[in-house]
Amino acid sequence: MLKATIQEILAGAKAGQSVEVYAWVRSKRESKACAFLAMGDGSFQGTLQCVVDRELGCFANLGDVQTGTCLKVVGEIKESPAKGQSWEVAASGFEVIGSCPTDYPLQKKGHTLEFLREILHLRPRTNTHNAVFRIRNTIAQEIHQFFRQQGFVWVHTPIITSSDAEGAGEMFRVTTFPVKAEGLKYDSSRDFFGNDSFLTVSGQLQGEAFAHSHSRIYTFGPTFRAENSNTSRHLAEFWMVEPEVAFADLQDVKNLAFALLQHVFKRVAELHPEEMQFFKKFYKGKSSEDLLALASAKLETVTYTDAIDLLAKSSKKFEFEPKWGSDLQTEHERYLCEEVFKGPIAVIDYPADIKAFYMRMNEDGKTVAAMDVLVPGVGEIIGGSQREERLPQLVERMKAMSVSPEHLDWYLDLRKFGTCPHGGFGLGFERIVQYVTSMANIRDVIPFPRTPGSIYY
Repeated sequence: MLKATIQEILAGAKAGQSVEVYAWVRSKRESKACAFLAMGDGSFQGTLQCVVDRELGCFANLGDVQTGTCLKVVGEIKESPAKGQSWEVAASGFEVIGSCPTDYPLQKKGHTLEFLREILHLRPRTNTHNAVFRIRNTIAQEIHQFFRQQGFVWVHTPIITSSDAEGAGEMFRVTTFPVKAEGLKYDSSRDFFGNDSFLTVSGQLQGEAFAHSHSRIYTFGPTFRAENSNTSRHLAEFWMVEPEVAFADLQDVKNLAFALLQHVFKRVAELHPEEMQFFKKFYKGKSSEDLLALASAKLETVTYTDAIDLLAKSSKKFEFEPKWGSDLQTEHERYLCEEVFKGPIAVIDYPADIKAFYMRMNEDGKTVAAMDVLVPGVGEIIGGSQREERLPQLVERMKAMSVSPEHLDWYLDLRKFGTCPHGGFGLGFERIVQYVTSMANIRDVIPFPRTPGSIYY
């Protein structure tokens, strides 16, 4: 059996119970009669107070115990007179498992998030990131749970691929070619795979192949973009959730996307009230009640054309002028959510020229069956579409957007051999973690962020 965590100890705590606590010292303070150690092991948001009496023989060894020291504390559970906690441990002894010098970077004081990004290997020990990554874990598990309940199959799509699903060309090349060797010119036919290969930007295209056999599938894995963007919303490596559903139209895709968000918001609110209270207090974030309100909200729907009309007729001054044929900016999305509809919305039927080649052309010949789910506070959080299942129309769109049909002949086979209406969406996993935790910078919700000009770990 594994040693009990502090959370497990407190869950079954009884006065007089003997316990062993394995944890790190968050802080130490002394009085005339005893010393108080705030101990944390990451199993929950708070700490457990361990009281070491001066009469104990081991008290003299506390001089070597600093913030960050790893200890084993043995003692007895007793009711705590301290505010904000029900139990504490009256220590009968302790053992230093891992000592910590006084130059430990995480002393008991406030640290900026920018500073913590410089010590990524230590920042999970802070209250903020301890909470962030527990919630990240819950969101991931609840996404899997949601799709399992809906009868979806989890498909592991390739990380190394030859296709650019987005058609943007911002991909990392994978090579074993000795490019540093003087005088050598790159030749993909001589490389490991005998062809151009890249880190994937999306598992969607391969996911569509499995939707044509298993009907309901989803991918959940790392994706990569070689986009030179140093912003608070962009990463070079991030995780994507991409369901794909056979026999589905745009309405089905939209409903599935919002149902997933509702499930995640509800479960985080139920499982992490302390963490949500922490984010609300220190980062002016959402409370559990805010998440529950979102989970029970109605999703309004507006066409892109009507959204542009609403923006154009508003008295609000935008940095970017809204006009038909241009993508909506974050300021437009937030205005629609927060000031017009006052809640989550889905914008549908975008101009074909600003969307990917695989999206189904509408009857008007100008728009495609695409949708974005927008939420107050950030704007777009999910993007998806009904896919073009008609072979002639798909080939025409590919040629119009300079996507080689020959290079994606296997993708065209899906329309040739037993095609069916289908659709799906993509959810940037870090985006939903960022939204729930109210972290302003996406680099603060992924363990080891990958950004332009920076890779150390």
